[in-house]
Amino acid sequence: MNITDTRVRVLKRDSRLRAVASVTIDNVMVIHDIKVIEGDKGWFIAMPSRQTADGEYRDIVHPLNTETRQMLQDTILAEYKAAVEAESDV
Repeated sequence: MNITDTRVRVLKRDSRLRAVASVTIDNVMVIHDIKVIEGDKGWFIAMPSRQTADGEYRDIVHPLNTETRQMLQDTILAEYKAAVEAESDV
């Protein structure tokens, strides 16, 4: 699996949610609404989710192994940091 495109929209608000990302995989599939979050123990991504009838949130799409999750997170966070730096240069 190759991430062939990453797009990050930086959010301008006071919350732990800092950005929303989309990734294209192998130029054939796109995952939208991946959240970039600043947590107590550092930065992480949260996959798209939906609230169930009992109020619990469940991921709609998610990686099946740790290596894939780490690759997604590293790629998205690098793109997020680049977008923030580009905005500060303006």
